[in-house]
Amino acid sequence: MNFALTDLLPVLPEIFVLLMLCVILILDLFLADDLRFISYGLTLLTLAGAAAITASTFSIMPVLAFSNMFVDDTLSDVLKLMLYGVVGTVLIYSRAYIQSRGLYRGEFFVLVLFAMLGMMVMISGSHFLTLYLGLELLSLSLYALVALQRDSKVATEAAMKYFVLGALASGMLLYGMSMIYGATGSLEVAKVAATLPNLNHLNTVLVFGLVFVIAGLAFKLGVVPFHMWLPDVYQGAPTAVTLFIGSAPKIAAFAFVMRLLIDGLGGLVADWQPMLALMALLSMAIGNITAIAQTNIKRMLAYSTISHMGFLLLGFLAGSENGYSSAMFYVVVYVLMSLAGFGMILLLSRAGFEADQLEDFKGLNRRSPWYAFLMLLVMVSMAGIPPTVGFYAKLSVLQAALQAGYLWLVVAAVLLSVIGAFYYLRIVKLMYFDEPTDTAPIQVHADMSVLISANGLAILALGILPQPLMALCANTIKNML
Repeated sequence: MNFALTDLLPVLPEIFVLLMLCVILILDLFLADDLRFISYGLTLLTLAGAAAITASTFSIMPVLAFSNMFVDDTLSDVLKLMLYGVVGTVLIYSRAYIQSRGLYRGEFFVLVLFAMLGMMVMISGSHFLTLYLGLELLSLSLYALVALQRDSKVATEAAMKYFVLGALASGMLLYGMSMIYGATGSLEVAKVAATLPNLNHLNTVLVFGLVFVIAGLAFKLGVVPFHMWLPDVYQGAPTAVTLFIGSAPKIAAFAFVMRLLIDGLGGLVADWQPMLALMALLSMAIGNITAIAQTNIKRMLAYSTISHMGFLLLGFLAGSENGYSSAMFYVVVYVLMSLAGFGMILLLSRAGFEADQLEDFKGLNRRSPWYAFLMLLVMVSMAGIPPTVGFYAKLSVLQAALQAGYLWLVVAAVLLSVIGAFYYLRIVKLMYFDEPTDTAPIQVHADMSVLISANGLAILALGILPQPLMALCANTIKNML
């Protein structure tokens, strides 16, 4: 592969993150425990620097680099800027939690940055190998993060399950990619897309390749029937890691699907639409119904995630520009809600106490009316009730699926959404109508208090005025396609 100096410009954010990552990794070796805030500050500085570089190289016209293996376009720039904001929010929310559990050290920050680097590569990959390398960098970092609390048997077990199932899914994805290469003769996304119209769509190798690719993508999204890892990992991982897994990778997974399925295999839309429709229905059904039986809120939110990913698939299976923009809007809104939801669990947790049971939210309104109101906004938005932004997110993907002719699926989605409202509103009932079991004062750092308040109010503000975010998503997808 030949590349010129101009190839380095589109990958400047990735180069900067990698250099800073190395600096933090080496510097942390010489820091005493009471100076770990330097590693924390440098990590946030890395995010700010990467955001500045990404913004300065912003271009509407796509720029290809490294023999068309890497692309810098509107979609990649917008999603990367969102990614930096999400990772920064995760770090600020997690600071008190990881300090009280001995995780406030360089390994945590380095693994988070490595995972983010993998996500950045996934977002900008325009070649099957580039996409796969980004995915593996993300996956390996997440396996290590889940197991970082080495004295926790639950976390170690969750990491083992995640690793074994993740390796299986990666193998299926790679096998699917190899079959598509055998059928098309290329691993470059654009060339695969250009070759498909000239092939017989009944080509057995191509169809099998598509099935394996869909299976690999389904695992990374966490949709049925590849959802088994999600509840165990969400429950077993330290809550700070669960917050990270439940937010930032969803942005990268959206980009991964757009690059691989829409850009590369868009010509096979008639073949993969039925598969996505079935997975969407099963995800919404199993996710919403199983969540009702949960007593652990992290596990409940894991099944909630499965149902939300089912709704996300409604946008993709529409197979239209409107559908893809609604899917992007949905994933951004979901990440915003997920940050606030898991952020509230972190806020109520303290040294020696994990606020991960539903009972831990009893009487929260009496302990802190403001934080109870913020959690109310999150739960109402996840249920898709106006005037929160979750309502418009569900409405947009339902409209896209309806326009594509999936009336039966839209009806099923609405009915399952009504069922799902039960377990969200149960949290509201516990907060406002039950007696508190824990009367300890809620101690929160000022930075987290301000940020989680802004996070919760953004859910309400975007519900009242969703048009700017919808327009941003629509323009981003339009410039990409």
